[in-house]
Amino acid sequence: MVVAGCIGGQSSTETQTGTSGTSGETTYTGTITIYTGGTSGVYYPLGSKYAELLNKAGINAKAVTSGASVSNAKAIGDGNAQAAIMQNDVAYYAYNGLYMFEGSAIKKLRGVAALYPETVQFVVRADSDIKSLQDLAGKKVAIGAPGSGTAVAAEQILKAAGVWDKIQKVNQKFSQAAQALKLGQIDAAVIVSGAPTPAITQIAVTTPVRVIPISDDILNKLKSEGYIFYVRQVLPKDTYKGMTEDTPTLAVKAILVVSADLPESVVYEMTKVLFDNVDQLRAVHQKAKYISLDTALDGMSIPLHPGAYKYYEEKGLNVPDNIKPPSG
Repeated sequence: MVVAGCIGGQSSTETQTGTSGTSGETTYTGTITIYTGGTSGVYYPLGSKYAELLNKAGINAKAVTSGASVSNAKAIGDGNAQAAIMQNDVAYYAYNGLYMFEGSAIKKLRGVAALYPETVQFVVRADSDIKSLQDLAGKKVAIGAPGSGTAVAAEQILKAAGVWDKIQKVNQKFSQAAQALKLGQIDAAVIVSGAPTPAITQIAVTTPVRVIPISDDILNKLKSEGYIFYVRQVLPKDTYKGMTEDTPTLAVKAILVVSADLPESVVYEMTKVLFDNVDQLRAVHQKAKYISLDTALDGMSIPLHPGAYKYYEEKGLNVPDNIKPPSG
């Protein structure tokens, strides 16, 4: 799965026994380096277990720690990684050369599977009078670190709600924003992370919180503007202390990506290993409970690798035209 980090292109210099694939294609020689994330997150334990499963299946793989989705995408482009886990919105920006990838599109990126939701959370104190996104007008809102995927998501969603130019923007990371919310220094914090998010859970013990609902109108507007990576998610009322009802919001998805340079037979096997071993992945981290063939294409934001496409075709999945592998 996603790996982020830097190991100097080792995979291009190592020559080891690979997999023979599914249809007698050329054996792949080399080690598949998987960029994940930090050791305290979700990407690394899942990526490490996935690498272990690939090795058992005869595919040489190694998971390494990394910075985040942006560095993972760059590692695919540089050839330092052959596989990675990253957010689907960042993958979309990388493939299309948008935002932090402007002028440096990474056309090598190919999708394998959507894994689990990274929830978009507009968090306020439970006693706040802010009930909707429109109520944020005139308020202080922590929108994420500068240049982060969170900041981009905040801009897209608040523009769709018509209040982006009406809020007082504060650039803060999750942990900073959570503490600022607790101290009353900001009115709302935008968090894009698997829910429940520890930083919010911790402050909710003494400062109960709510999550602002996001309507279908906002979701439909975002999709009509080309932001195909957003999906619907409903947060249960017991997600955080202070919530009194299930709350509809949005999510991006953590996705498994690979380099277009990998052979079809190898990626076919990688896809098969993923779904044949979901139970083992679930034993490593609770987020793996969301990994399912039924949702494998939900929120997929870049073209599939031909190997993954072949697997889904064999399983009878209806692959949307906009994510079928590019021809040629």
